[in-house]
Amino acid sequence: MGRSSRTGGRAGGRRPAAPRPAPDEVPGAPVVASPSLAAATLPRVWQDVGYRPLADVERARVLFDYAATSWPERPALAWGAWMADDGGERLVGAVAAERHVTTAMLHGPVVVTEQLGRRDGEPADPLEIAGQLLGAAIDHATALGAATLYARPQGLDRVWVRFGFIPVPEVALPPALAGRPGAGLYAWRGGSALWTLREAAQG
Repeated sequence: MGRSSRTGGRAGGRRPAAPRPAPDEVPGAPVVASPSLAAATLPRVWQDVGYRPLADVERARVLFDYAATSWPERPALAWGAWMADDGGERLVGAVAAERHVTTAMLHGPVVVTEQLGRRDGEPADPLEIAGQLLGAAIDHATALGAATLYARPQGLDRVWVRFGFIPVPEVALPPALAGRPGAGLYAWRGGSALWTLREAAQG
């Protein structure tokens, strides 16, 4: 996937949540309660890759700079993907988000392919790592009160669609999140499927 990709099996710890259905797939669905913040931020492991919130978000920024990907000015959350090595563990991927009232803008996920690999010789899948990071970020953001999430595609359409994101016009962004670098825009809405672009833009 080139120098870096923006983007589990033996498993231990908490199993990541299954992808959410797209809003249009469940018309009139009842509002689903968000996970508690404590539950949403539990570390998780999937196919030998560990995922946990980053207390030091600058560690994630190093990967974003390496991949030449935009970084939020005021990140509200950040998650990292870690793999074991002889020296302990290494950060191989990350995702971050900035928040405004009940909306949030995701940045990433970024996965550095040069850092991947498994001791048994089987390479890790960067798209799977990106998906697990995205699932963790969605859980965390909704636990913080975000109801609508936005993201730039970054060539990861398969990942966004898997989690129920849909393409939306740029005018859907609330003013506080407008003007972020990148082309194209995806949006995800939790809970009820009944929402409008005007409602989302108001945040």
